[in-house]
Amino acid sequence: MKRTPPTLLLGALLVCGLAAAGARAETASPERIGEVAAKGSHVMPFDLKKTAHVFAKTPTGGLQTVYARDPADTAQISLIRAHLIKIAGEFARGDFTDPERIHGPGMPGLAELRAAKQGQLTVVYKDRPDGGEITYTAADPGLVAALHRWFDAQVMDHGPDAMPGMPPEHHRMMHPQ
Repeated sequence: MKRTPPTLLLGALLVCGLAAAGARAETASPERIGEVAAKGSHVMPFDLKKTAHVFAKTPTGGLQTVYARDPADTAQISLIRAHLIKIAGEFARGDFTDPERIHGPGMPGLAELRAAKQGQLTVVYKDRPDGGEITYTAADPGLVAALHRWFDAQVMDHGPDAMPGMPPEHHRMMHPQ
């Protein structure tokens, strides 16, 4: 039987560990997460601890999903839907005031999203059984990149209340109530 040299095994473990660490989303400091949560409570009507945000990047933009952690919580679901309908309309008009109030004017991607000309960014809301979702679509690669930076900033700033690209169904399997 052929033995694998220990240095080769150690190297493979190191590469796997670095890959796993790189796959995790960056998170802001606890102070920043607290600041964002406090500001968010004045903009988002739903309870951040009873809901979750998912930001999934796509080749043409992205999908923002907000869902109630308890799929039977109809009060949170109604609040999520009302908020997402409101902001989808605002975003479609180039009005990103709410995210700026939460994350600040220097939020990555925000300036480019605001500067998009009418028709460059399509924003469409849709109900989900447990909340709602907004689909963002752009043909311009620069605008898609700005949207991806904007998604990354939200995932970082919202800490445990947001995640990149994992559908709610998978999240519930991994984190049961």
